[in-house]
Amino acid sequence: MSGAPDVVVVGSGPNGLAAATTLAQAGASVLVLEGADTAGGGLCTAELTLPGFRHDVCSACHPMGVLSPYLRALPLEAHGLRWVRPRVSVAHPLEGQPAVLLRRSVAETAAGLGDDAPSYARLLAPFARAPHALLEDVLGTLRVPKHPVRMLRLGLLGVRSAVGLARGRFAQERARALFAGCAAHSVLPLERALAAAVGLVFCVTAHAEDWPVAEGGSDAIARALVGLLASLGGRVQTGTWVRSLGDLPPARAYLFDTSPEALASIAEPVLPASYVRRLRRFRYGPGVFKVDWALDGPIPWRDPAVLDASTVHLGGTLDEIAASERAAWEGRHAERPFVLLVQQSQLDPTRAPAGKHTGYAYCHVPSGSTTDLTATVEAQVERFAPGFRDRILARHVMTCADLERHNPACVGGAITGGVADLGQLLARPVARWTPYATPHARIFLGSSSTPPGGGVHGMCGHHAARAVLRRLDRLPVGPLRGA
Repeated sequence: MSGAPDVVVVGSGPNGLAAATTLAQAGASVLVLEGADTAGGGLCTAELTLPGFRHDVCSACHPMGVLSPYLRALPLEAHGLRWVRPRVSVAHPLEGQPAVLLRRSVAETAAGLGDDAPSYARLLAPFARAPHALLEDVLGTLRVPKHPVRMLRLGLLGVRSAVGLARGRFAQERARALFAGCAAHSVLPLERALAAAVGLVFCVTAHAEDWPVAEGGSDAIARALVGLLASLGGRVQTGTWVRSLGDLPPARAYLFDTSPEALASIAEPVLPASYVRRLRRFRYGPGVFKVDWALDGPIPWRDPAVLDASTVHLGGTLDEIAASERAAWEGRHAERPFVLLVQQSQLDPTRAPAGKHTGYAYCHVPSGSTTDLTATVEAQVERFAPGFRDRILARHVMTCADLERHNPACVGGAITGGVADLGQLLARPVARWTPYATPHARIFLGSSSTPPGGGVHGMCGHHAARAVLRRLDRLPVGPLRGA
C-alpha cells in the first residue's frame, strides 16, 4: 500500500477484520489500526495458566462464526482455519437425571425431552428446515427480510419472554431448562421481551451446524482473516492506539470497530454534540466473570455424555437460570449463577499437553463487578461433576475490569456489544436509517454495537463496509480535523 489508504479501520476484532476484508475485496486500499500487539480483539488465545495449555481469552465456541453468511463465503480454510466440531452442541446437566443434549437433529434432540418431544419438534422444525435462510435475515440489516414468512414466525414467537415461551410450550423441566440456557445467551432477564427470540435462534444454529471450536485457538480465526486481508492488499498495523483524531492518518473514510463510548471520545471534536450525547447514553448491560483452568484430566461429569458437547450450560432449572440472569441486571451476584462452560480440549488436542485438558467458563455479573466468584463458579461445576476441583492444576481469573483492559470494547465487562432489548434493537447505537453511518460523512461505526449485534460473525463490520463503499468515491482524502 503506497500513499494514503482509502479507509482506515480502527480496531481489529472480527468486525473490524470483516469490514477491512469487504473493503479490500471491492478494490479499496485499507489500513487496520490495532492497539494491542496482536490482531483479533476478542479472538485471542494465550497460555494463561501453565505452559502448553492454550486458553481462549474471550470468545471460545463459534456457532455464529461457522454460520455467518459472510464468513462462510470466505476462503478462510486456505489461510489456516480449521473448524473442529463436536458430537453435541450443548449439554445441559440436571440433578438426578441424564443431561439434556442439543443435537444437530431436531428429532434426536426431541427424543431426549420426554413428553415435550412433540412440542419441541413443532416449535423448531419449521426453522430448522431452512436455517441458513433464517440466519441470513437475522444477521442482516434492519430492512425488509428476504424470507418474510420465516421472520414473521420468529418475530411472533420471539417477541415473548423466554420464561413465557418455555412455560407456554413445554410441560416438563428438561425442555424448559434447555430453552432457558439458550435464551440466557441474550444476557437479558429471561422475563423480558426478545429473550425468547435469542433462545430460538441459538437452538436453530445447533440444528444447522454442530457448535465448533477453532483448531489451535480462537486466534486462528483472526490469523485467517489477517492472511486473507493481506492477500487482497490490506494491512494491519498493531501496537497503535487511537485515542484522538491526531492518531489517525489521512484517508477518505474511517470505520470504527469500537464501542460507542470510544467513538464519542475520539471523534467528539468533529461530531455534533447531540449525536455524541446519544452515543454516551448507549447501554452495555451486565459484564462477565471468567475462569480458565488447566486440568489433570477431563471434567468428571456425573453424566459422561456431557463430554460430547462443545458447550455446557450449568444452571439447573428454568427458574434457577431466570433468577441468575435477573440478579446480574439488579446489581447482585447470584448464589448459583448460570455458567457457560466450553470444553475445547475435548475436541482439539492441541489445546493442552497429552492427557491434560483445559476448561473455560464464565457467568454474567453486574457491570463493572470486581468480585472474585471463583469458588461460586467452581461450585456450579462441582455440582454436576463431583471431583472437579481435584483435577485443577492451575486457574486464571478475569473480572469485568480485566476483560475491559484486555479489550476496551468490553465496556464494564460486557461481551455482547451492548444490551439487545427492544429499544436498542431499533436504535443500535442510535436511531438512524443507516446505523453504521454517523452525521460526519467520513466516519462510520461497524462494531457489535451496531446491527445485528454481538457474536463472532463479522456481519456488523461487513454491513458497515458496504455503507462506506456506497459513499467512498465521493469522499476527499485528508486528515480528520477538530474545530
